[in-house]
Amino acid sequence: MSAKIGELTFLQQLAGRFKIPAPDFVVEPVNQSEVKCRLQVWESGIVKPDVLAGKRGKAGAVHKVGDYREAVQLLKKVAATEVGGLQPRTAYMVQAVPADMELFSAITYHSKFLSPSFTVSLKGGMEVESIPAANKVTIPVDVFRGLNAYQASEALSKLGLQGNLNSALARCFVKQWDMFISTGMQSCEINPWRVTQDEKIFACDFKATFDENNFKFRDIGFELPEYPSAEEAFDEEMRLWSAASHQGQAHVSSLGGKKILPILFGGGASTIIIETLAQCGGDPIFLSDFGGNPPYERMKKTAEICFRHKLAGASLLLILGGKANNTQVDVTFAAIADALEEWVGQHGPIHIPVVIGRGGPGLVQGFAVMKKTLENLNMPYVLFGPDTPITLVAAYAARLVDSSETKSRRADK
Repeated sequence: MSAKIGELTFLQQLAGRFKIPAPDFVVEPVNQSEVKCRLQVWESGIVKPDVLAGKRGKAGAVHKVGDYREAVQLLKKVAATEVGGLQPRTAYMVQAVPADMELFSAITYHSKFLSPSFTVSLKGGMEVESIPAANKVTIPVDVFRGLNAYQASEALSKLGLQGNLNSALARCFVKQWDMFISTGMQSCEINPWRVTQDEKIFACDFKATFDENNFKFRDIGFELPEYPSAEEAFDEEMRLWSAASHQGQAHVSSLGGKKILPILFGGGASTIIIETLAQCGGDPIFLSDFGGNPPYERMKKTAEICFRHKLAGASLLLILGGKANNTQVDVTFAAIADALEEWVGQHGPIHIPVVIGRGGPGLVQGFAVMKKTLENLNMPYVLFGPDTPITLVAAYAARLVDSSETKSRRADK
């Protein structure tokens, strides 16, 4: 699992601890007199939202200010401005640093090197993916020896930066590494580092991801801030239910679709099924993975949550997975059937088609249970055995839901 932080937490908790030079700042709520005093010293500031979302500037949530009255108003306004569908925790204002140069630096674990890597570019302010390869240098870092100033200086030299500024920046990068390795980070990015005309250096924006299982993160020394949740009630309930037991998986990820409710099994198979549905116009409601041989009670509660939140608005119910190795198909199908019967008993009949594809232990018994339940509920259904590829079943479901909706529209006319 991973946890993320943004610039404000960096400024409040990490910059000073690791002696990384950073701008001065104030946080909303703040007195007008304090804002006025800071702006008199800074000349100008930048108001930003504390939100774990990128492209804050493009969202119109970042403002440069010189007047303290305007700054106070903007701090309140920006704190209430949604960015990328996320609500900020608060807003803050940082000292505006006039830049003679901007740089980008990042540390992350690199699959090519099988170790951490350090990346630097003199093209700060751009997304790292947008920086041409010729304008950035990436080097492996020995996790035991760490990043030293010589390595960082050599990387800057390859980009054409020499002299005292090279040495000063190299020392800053070593401090960034010390922060990365000491706190259990998976990645951290400072973009940009801003360098003034008199060569003062400031880390002016920051984001990082931590490994929550790393003991260094557990001993980080401060609590991560809680941000307003953007989770739907369904996602939140499923997340809590998934964490409630390790007996079987109960993972979902909302996709925003409207047509097919997918009860899926098999990890990678689930992803393939969702991709096929999307390509064929199936418009899946969420991605799910309910394998791992869940016991009856676990699977029934999982299905009950899915049906309670999503079944009424679905156009087709898809129950699909590859050939199971140890998941008991009869047990999982009995649980799903019972949850479906209970939903109909509470909400009334529903006549959407049901497409089922599965293989594994207890398949015949599982199919028999589903067949009896669906016929009792007067729900049309199609069953596919393990000899039919899951991609073909998914494509069939997508075509079926599309044709059903077409017939429904014609009937309405």
